This record gives sequence, C-alpha cells and structure tokens, in this order.
Amino acid sequence: MTSEQDSRQDAAAERWRLGGKRALVTGATKGIGRAVAQEMLALGAQVTIAARGEDDVRRRLDEWAHYRGRAHGVAADVTTPEGRRAVLEGAGAAMGGLDILVNNVGTNVRKRSLDYTPVEYEHLLRTNLTSAWEMCRSAHPPLKSAGGGSIVNIGSVAGSVSVHSGAPYALTKAALDQLTRYLAVEWAPDGIRVNAVAPWYTRTPLAGPVLDDPAFRAGVLARTPLGRIAEPEDVAGIAAFLCLPAASYITGQIVAVDGGFLAFGF
Repeated sequence: MTSEQDSRQDAAAERWRLGGKRALVTGATKGIGRAVAQEMLALGAQVTIAARGEDDVRRRLDEWAHYRGRAHGVAADVTTPEGRRAVLEGAGAAMGGLDILVNNVGTNVRKRSLDYTPVEYEHLLRTNLTSAWEMCRSAHPPLKSAGGGSIVNIGSVAGSVSVHSGAPYALTKAALDQLTRYLAVEWAPDGIRVNAVAPWYTRTPLAGPVLDDPAFRAGVLARTPLGRIAEPEDVAGIAAFLCLPAASYITGQIVAVDGGFLAFGF
C-alpha cells in the first residue's frame, strides 16, 4: 500500500472519529445522557458531564477512569442561571473550549391535561425547554470561537404525535424541535450545526415506571415494527453520529430513533 493510500485511509477513518473534540453533555449520569457521553468518549472526544448530583457525577467519572483524563464532570442544575454558568465555566476550564453541546436534561409528570398544577407546568417548561434554550445561547460564543461546532437536542416522538406522555411534556418537545430548526438556519453562517434526536420509549429511569406495566409495554411493542424497546445506546449512536465530521452537511434535522413507530400506519 502506498503512502497516498495510507493517507486516504487515515482521512476516511478520521471522518468517523471525534478525536480532539470537546463535548458537554447535560443530564449525563444515567439513561440516554450517560450513553451519549460514553459513546463520545469511545470515539475519542473529551467529555464534560453535567448533572445535579455530585455523587452521581463522581461515580460516572470513576467508571470512565480508563479514558485517561478525557472525562470531566460538573455537579450543577442547568435549570437555573447559576447552574448553567457553572457548567459552562467548568467545561471551559477542564477542556479549554467547546465543540459539541448535547442538551439531554429532561423530566416528566404524566397526568391528564386538566390535572396539572401551575408549578408542575412551569417545572416541565424550565427543565425540558428553557434549559436547552439558554444552554444553546450561552454555548454559542465558545462554539463559534472554536470555528463552529455541533449542538444536539434530545427530543422525543412526543413532539410529533400523541404518545400518552402528557401535554406539557409533548409541547416542550415540539418546541425543542422548532428551536432546533430555527437555530440551525440562524447559526449556520457561524459554522454551528444544530440537530435533534427524537426517541420513542427507551429503557431509561424516566420511562421505567410506565414500561414496567406489562399492558403498557405490550401496547408500545405492538406499535413498534422492530418489536423491541429502545436501549439508551440506540439513541446515543445517532447523537454521536450527528457530531462526526462525516455528518458535516447535516443540520436542522429531527432524527427519529423509534423502531419504525412514526412510519407505522394501519
């Protein structure tokens, strides 16, 4: 093999790696966020994880000690201005900049629409939508100064169709989809790509209580052509792909990771 062929092979391989990239993943100590962080570490990135629980952050960093100092963590609440500031400052100090932001923080309260209290409604908006909106805006300067980067918002198929998630959760995910499209267009001149991943029911602590109900789980499976519940790693693979050099012409997209659910008609 010639040196030119070696060079081409190396260049092709780098399109599928995140070596040298610096990623910040919120809500990253469990579920989808944890899987995304682990996927990006495996692809060669430096990763700062953010979550409210200091013990949870420390456990994940201990788990990833074999990544030789590429895993960092900040314990803070990104639903508050001071928490977002602490996370971005901590990530910047640990990694020297930012190339990737994954907005994964989310929660839910499942009720009928007439049963929500104003406090519950505001909590869902602040956690699922406002935190992502403010994290995107705060991350814009470091992403732009790095020469451009990638934002991935973790949404849900609940932003497109009714899936018995509760109306406030659904409306925050629908808004997150439109925020993704809008910022992708507005920030494209700055070299910042913005995409979203929309999972169907996934085996996470948030979805666990409903999936533990045999009748509910059977209903989910009956509407899923691939016939299984998603694992966090299924979602993480797409989130990481959207940040790869190989995905450099993809922006403004909402990618469903749903086992065929949205395509399934009668």
